[in-house]
Amino acid sequence: MWAITMGGFNQKIFNLPKTLSRPLMATSNVIRVSSPSYSTSSPNHAPFKRVGTHNGSFHCDEALGCFMIRLTDKFSNSEIIRTRDPKVLEGLDAVLDVGGVYDPNHDRYDHHQKGFEEVFGHGFNTKLSSAGLVYKHFGKEIIAKELQLGEDHPDVHRLFLAIYKSFVEAIDAIDNGINQFDTDKPPKYVNNTHLSSRVGRLNLDWTDPDQSPEKENEAFQRAMALAGSEFLESVQFHARSWLPARSIVMECIAERFDIDPSGEIMVLKRFCPLEAELKVEPLIKYVLYEDERGKQWRVQAVSVSPDSFESRKPLPAQWRGLRDDELSKETRISGCVFVHMSGFIGGNQTDEGALVMARTSLKM
Repeated sequence: MWAITMGGFNQKIFNLPKTLSRPLMATSNVIRVSSPSYSTSSPNHAPFKRVGTHNGSFHCDEALGCFMIRLTDKFSNSEIIRTRDPKVLEGLDAVLDVGGVYDPNHDRYDHHQKGFEEVFGHGFNTKLSSAGLVYKHFGKEIIAKELQLGEDHPDVHRLFLAIYKSFVEAIDAIDNGINQFDTDKPPKYVNNTHLSSRVGRLNLDWTDPDQSPEKENEAFQRAMALAGSEFLESVQFHARSWLPARSIVMECIAERFDIDPSGEIMVLKRFCPLEAELKVEPLIKYVLYEDERGKQWRVQAVSVSPDSFESRKPLPAQWRGLRDDELSKETRISGCVFVHMSGFIGGNQTDEGALVMARTSLKM
């Protein structure tokens, strides 16, 4: 539906030099991470902007923040200067994650200072990191460019909220030490595969004999590329897949009472990602759709929330793990194919059979 153009972003962002330039100044803790691709003395171009962040160990929020801010017109392809020197920071065009100041009018985006409580808004209450601050002020511009629409277009606003919820908020929360769940119980398993962990592992290992600022900044370049590529993948997924799927889902929700008087069964006209919370009354319990590869129909139980494995109403326990004739005999519904052991999904050879399975499940 939307034309997804990677080229413009890639040309601006992934032209980082293979080797670092010499320090911008004689100060040993000031390092230029990215170099201009044209001479600032050229009369055809304005001088390059310079964006500052701290040196030393880096995190996902400033790596992503530096990547995102360079996607904007104002800071397109700007230099990234890593330093904690206040005098150097003062002279830069923007500063992220250091400096102790949040002032968007002067492009200062730190979140460590006492009294900072900025949130994204729109119903989100997670304290922002430098990534969230950059996204809050520049996210619509970035998304509008990708969609080739004006920033005031409703689809730009929808993606602005959806990408914060699905991608940026977790980075804000992890950087600010906010637990995902309100519980004192230890997690049932460890997850070190998320983006913040993978960016963190790009920091120099303590066993590396070369701990130079140059080596550190090469690692930061890789961190920017990793965080940025996944951010753009999220933008492109939401533009190419999530937004069209949302239109299909909303249309099917409106027609759900034509499927079953309960309003708790929905039929998707075609399979598409169903990630949004369906905030309708009564709550939808089952979604039916055709598996185009197997030419069979699926009955999927809707989860209690998008990130939960628990279903609102799983398929009946006595059906679970059964297949084909054995399942049809148990359910007294012809054409049954299977029901998963967890009860989150089942199958039937026809749409009529899948609908009967869903209607029967509602009553059990």
